Amino acid sequence: MRERTRMLAVATAALLLSVLVWFNYSAVLPLVVEDWGLSGTDAGIVFGAFQAGYMLAIIPMGMLADRYSPRPVVAFGAVGTGLASLAFAGVATGFLSGTVLRFLGGMAMAGVYVPGMRFVSDWYPEAERGRAMGVYVGGFSFSSGLSFLLASNIAAAVDWRTAVAATSVGALVAGPTFLALARESPTATARSGGSGFSLDRSLFRNREYLSAVGVYSFHSWEVLGVRNWLLAFLVTVPAVAAGGGTALAGTLVGVTMAVGGAGNLLGGWLSDRLGRAPTVMIALAISGTVSATIVALGALPLSVLIVVLLLYGLALTADSSPTSTAVTEAVADDRVGTALSVQSFVGFFATVLSPVVFGVALDFAGFGLAFGTLALGAAAGLGCAVALSRLTARPEPAGDPA
Repeated sequence: MRERTRMLAVATAALLLSVLVWFNYSAVLPLVVEDWGLSGTDAGIVFGAFQAGYMLAIIPMGMLADRYSPRPVVAFGAVGTGLASLAFAGVATGFLSGTVLRFLGGMAMAGVYVPGMRFVSDWYPEAERGRAMGVYVGGFSFSSGLSFLLASNIAAAVDWRTAVAATSVGALVAGPTFLALARESPTATARSGGSGFSLDRSLFRNREYLSAVGVYSFHSWEVLGVRNWLLAFLVTVPAVAAGGGTALAGTLVGVTMAVGGAGNLLGGWLSDRLGRAPTVMIALAISGTVSATIVALGALPLSVLIVVLLLYGLALTADSSPTSTAVTEAVADDRVGTALSVQSFVGFFATVLSPVVFGVALDFAGFGLAFGTLALGAAAGLGCAVALSRLTARPEPAGDPA
């Protein structure tokens, strides 16, 4: 196995174990709502708190990865994520304490995802980076699905606190393991300057970069809204309720999210061939269509609904790795970590709002309007992808200048 393949495997494993924490709350959401007496708005705020903590810490973490090394950033971030989630399982008693602990977990997670992406980018050249990013980001999607599978089934067998605790332990293991096994790429940009903590304002004049950030923001609006609320919707679907209720719904959401790992792989592979923007446009068109119609699709037989959910899971993530790869290609190598962290900051600002807006729409008019807010996000992302396509469709040179 080549060294860079080993490094990709190490980074992906650390991400996979850490992201189990990100969605364990969503996996047990109906039980927490019942236990704590939360409204839809309250439940969305608890989820959004994780995103808010992530958003607050992500730019400093990206700058640290640029200036020093992603290795310690990822390691300490993973451990902090696990500790905050264990505290949520052990001592959270309601809306306020749950919100605070999820916020702290999100801050720690900021040290894992984007710094790890910077680490992978250092190891892979542009010609192969789309596929490598597909594997890494696919670990995120697979882990989110695995979190639903594990947490929902453990909660059904024991209780939701045990489920959250069990899916928190992996992050504690991931940190020291990554620090021990990962090493810097021989071709990584030298990290030596105080300029590592300066925010490069030229990023905000780079239209190609800004278009990719717009795509990522609206992608995040849709996908995080789905991940937080899909289980709560499926519990209300007659075919799911008749087939097993919350346990079946958790399994379906877990499988839907897990196939997102394949979606990231497919998206990265296609983007190395079709281009980043065309791949993104295909994915957003499919996911947005499902978001707009999923409430009506809930009347389908269970077997057909499962097929729709699998397609949904693939499409929701197939635009993620191409978009992040486009960011790494639009900026200078010594600003990749900062550029990715700004992208993530803007994108996850959308995810702070999306679950809350969904919850408000749900309280006001039900799941039809709520999922409509996610479909609007996909439509806006599609518009940004069209702009990215125009900016990156540069004409080939007429001939050799020599």
